[in-house]
Amino acid sequence: MTKKIIGVLLALCALTTSYAQDNNRHNFDVTKNLEVFNTVYKYLDMMYVDTLNANEVVRYGLGAMLNSLDPYTVYYPADDTKELDLMLTGRYGGIGAIIRYDPPAAKAGLRKGDVIVSIDDSTMTGKPAAYVSSHLRGDAGSTFEIKIMRPSTGKTFRKIITREQIQQPAVAYYGVQPGGIGYLCLTSYTENCARDVRRAVLDMKHQGMKSLVLDLRGNGGGSVQEAISIVNMFVPKGETILTMKGKIKQANREFTTKVEPIDTVMPIVVLVNDQTASASEITCGSLQDLDRAVVMGTRTFGKGLVQSTFDLPYNGVIKLTTSKYYIPSGRCIQAINYRHGRGGYTEHIPDSLTHTFTTRHGRIVRDGGAQPLIIGNGTNLLITDGDVDRIVVQMGERMAGQSYLTFWRSVQYMVKMSISILLIQWFRKRDTETPYPERSL
Repeated sequence: MTKKIIGVLLALCALTTSYAQDNNRHNFDVTKNLEVFNTVYKYLDMMYVDTLNANEVVRYGLGAMLNSLDPYTVYYPADDTKELDLMLTGRYGGIGAIIRYDPPAAKAGLRKGDVIVSIDDSTMTGKPAAYVSSHLRGDAGSTFEIKIMRPSTGKTFRKIITREQIQQPAVAYYGVQPGGIGYLCLTSYTENCARDVRRAVLDMKHQGMKSLVLDLRGNGGGSVQEAISIVNMFVPKGETILTMKGKIKQANREFTTKVEPIDTVMPIVVLVNDQTASASEITCGSLQDLDRAVVMGTRTFGKGLVQSTFDLPYNGVIKLTTSKYYIPSGRCIQAINYRHGRGGYTEHIPDSLTHTFTTRHGRIVRDGGAQPLIIGNGTNLLITDGDVDRIVVQMGERMAGQSYLTFWRSVQYMVKMSISILLIQWFRKRDTETPYPERSL
């Protein structure tokens, strides 16, 4: 027995020694390479044949290093931090115009189709949209001169425009269709968007909403906390929605619902596509895992990585990936492996290598992006071929004798019919036991 104990202790000592050696080696490699980088740039600055711009050279070097990791780890120097603020808050100082699509900037008298020729003394001809946007944006209250060419008249003119504080609306539209079907389009997860969603949902319920279609198509995500708050509107207090796991203990977090919900029984359909990502996938994936909603559309983007921001010297900021997130079933949404060797490359995870998980009521789901239910023949069949045929027949009856101008109304009718059937059949098929205590405000 004594010999066994001694053997175990020796093995533990060997493992500890090996770990310490590996850690020391890592620290040495970090110090060595930082010293090499510093010395290389020192020689470049002193002896390179041309004078170098330190800001540009070092920034390109940092960019190349970060690009080898993943597309979400980004360095923002002081003059680019407003771009990060816009991503997080949806607010910026500008004129409220969208490049390419150009809706009217009413106070300035700009019209749809106007071509921006120059801003102040900088020509905009042939410049990318991001370049034009950077010149349109600035501190609220500041002014600039813009030169416009109006194609309808062929004339050019100049205007002095004062920038204002612009708040991009996260809720692009909401309303209640006949039959009590509510529709809400959420375009981003910016600061306080959950508050706007809550107001919209309560307003639609007061208008008689009996079921909800939440449209997250094209929503690239944003704030995790806003996503948790939106899920909390439809599931009870105390549910674990999200778990983050990182390399260090400080990166590990668990998010639970904190307040009483608005409604736990109202049928919900979430619309998604391949541009539904990040916080949007937390919302649709959590509602799917808890059997609280049906997800319709195409497979989502598959971004299960979490970024945190850290302040840098001279007012810079770095946004870097610190953890992966896992939704209620235990699956991770991440669909791409980012490999860091050979300058960085990506590997798409094939379906054959994804893992299966179960929702609260036993339905099979997989990791690597939220996978919507299939309309038609499939293992998660909710709408039969007969249902689809009936929708087509009704569509044809409504379109008989209609002009082309009313075509889209008929398309809208078909969508509403399919969603209605989906909602009815899913809630009939769902387990007889209600997953949550009924609550409806």
